[in-house]
Amino acid sequence: MEQSIEKTILGNLVYNDPYVRMAFPFLKTEYFMNNDEQKLFGIISEHIEKYKNSPSREVLHIMLNERDNLTEEAYKNIFGLIDELKLTEDDNIQWLTDTTEKFCQEKALYNALMESVHIVDGEDKAQDKGEIPKILTDALSVSFDPSIGHDYFEDSEDRFDYYHQKESKIEFDLEMLNKITKGGLSRKSLNIILAGTGVGKSLFMCHCSAGNLSAGNNVLYITLEMAEEKIAERIDANLLDVSMEDLSGLSKEKYLEKVERVRSKTIGKLVVKEYPTAIAHTGHFRHLINELSLKKKFIPDIIYVDYLNICSSSRLKSGIANSYTYVKSIAEELRGLAVEYNVPVVSATQTTRSGYGNSDVELTDTSESFGLPATADLMFALISSDELEELDQVMIKQLKNRYNDLIINKKFVLGIDRAKMRLYDAENSAQDLILEKDDSVGLETPMKSGWSI
Repeated sequence: MEQSIEKTILGNLVYNDPYVRMAFPFLKTEYFMNNDEQKLFGIISEHIEKYKNSPSREVLHIMLNERDNLTEEAYKNIFGLIDELKLTEDDNIQWLTDTTEKFCQEKALYNALMESVHIVDGEDKAQDKGEIPKILTDALSVSFDPSIGHDYFEDSEDRFDYYHQKESKIEFDLEMLNKITKGGLSRKSLNIILAGTGVGKSLFMCHCSAGNLSAGNNVLYITLEMAEEKIAERIDANLLDVSMEDLSGLSKEKYLEKVERVRSKTIGKLVVKEYPTAIAHTGHFRHLINELSLKKKFIPDIIYVDYLNICSSSRLKSGIANSYTYVKSIAEELRGLAVEYNVPVVSATQTTRSGYGNSDVELTDTSESFGLPATADLMFALISSDELEELDQVMIKQLKNRYNDLIINKKFVLGIDRAKMRLYDAENSAQDLILEKDDSVGLETPMKSGWSI
């Protein structure tokens, strides 16, 4: 009699310890379509999870006898299955593992397709059609991961290759920002801008979005503060080289001509999506990304969220948790989103009341939660003053930096053109002036050569 893959798996779960360690974490009850095999797998997995080893045939008989919810026929069938269990004669553990992995992948996909059909037919009231792309993606991602950690000595060659491998980053169009991040924003990272009201958080993100688009990247800009059209207007001013005031004065022909000129110079796309304040969370963002992938073939290279404090948490309810826990939860969820989709996420946060107008903002000036800087990979403050505004400049102060040494170029200035929603690299003399001011008040600063652009 031909042995089925299901019986082969069940037999090796009982008699093959190396196989158990490799395959058991990936097996699920729903992968076994036969009701008796499904119940037997449940008994075996119950023992493995509790005692961390495989049950013997005698143990399975005892556990089966303790089941009082089985019919006489089911009892006889499962008893017979237990007696048929045997170790695979072929001692090739790799073949057995590969075959089990293929079994899991096929069953996961079949179950996902059936679940999707139930959703489409309206039989599953708990999920809507927007969940289908994620269900199928999760099923297609089933695989046995053989990695169980990095062995310091055995994996030293891989580590050397990693040190000399150029990391895929999303570059800025501003030299100083590329300098402090060693070439741009890393994927799977959360990057935060700290600033007071009206200093330029949205301007900064709109400028960077325009720069990313011009460089050929796909940009997703999520706004919870301003309307989609307002964000697009700011990006228009930047890309079309027209002031905000003059945009409305352009003829339709002239406007579309300028947009077409921008389109012809990039392969990237930009999508701006508006959500109500304090309503949307990462669950909504995932749904949006899946919808964009399905309907527009759009996969973002970088995501902007304007801004973090007015997002909602998908795990905690507002008003139940304190602000520290709640904002930290939002930050962790955004960073999780960055890891899941392999993109940098850029967002912003407000300064505290004491930090507003402060010319030397610190991490402690972060509004609502100090848990936010603890989660971020990069965090810097945008600082403005009457003097800087007269010079059309804004100061950047690094607060946390996992990309580079925080002390090098800790403070520097960028030029700012608020009419066209643009930032630009300031001259060397402007950076030298920052150094001189810090030296005059006795602050520790890097050498002047470290500030050159």
